[in-house]
Amino acid sequence: MSEAEQLPLTGGCQCGAVRFRVERLGRGSICHCRMCQKHFGSFYGALITSHGVVWTRGEPKRFRSSNRAWRGFCGDCGTPLTYEVPDQAIELAIGAFDDPTRAAPTTQVNPNDKLPFVDSLAQLPTELPSDDPPEEAFKRTVVSYQHPDHDTAVWPQEPEEKSAPQVGALGNA
Repeated sequence: MSEAEQLPLTGGCQCGAVRFRVERLGRGSICHCRMCQKHFGSFYGALITSHGVVWTRGEPKRFRSSNRAWRGFCGDCGTPLTYEVPDQAIELAIGAFDDPTRAAPTTQVNPNDKLPFVDSLAQLPTELPSDDPPEEAFKRTVVSYQHPDHDTAVWPQEPEEKSAPQVGALGNA
């Protein structure tokens, strides 16, 4: 894909309070370090070196995760967004891009911290929608308040419900 075909590279958080644009991408990686596991609340962090980052709406709140690095996230919805080391290019969360397929990882780093089951995840059984009709019926009733995967002139749009449900009331939404 040519550089012109790659533009624009945009993304942001789940609620839309923080949006970004990127001039070009560098190395994409899967990081297995414990700090990325905690930051992403997942088995690993997927990050890509990003050049010419411009915050087009809001800016991440930052947490100093070590003596060398800061982690950026949306202060409103908590979406993990950045890994930042002074005097180095910023790394953005691949899942925060509007089209994450354009920021595919090409390497894995910090393998000593890799959780022992990660390599076998692809072998887990897959549940199809037809396997759980009540769950599929529930999913058909879900209305997403997530920011769309493109820039918007105005955000947020007002959701119909403003109060959060009690813990456990949502199931797997």
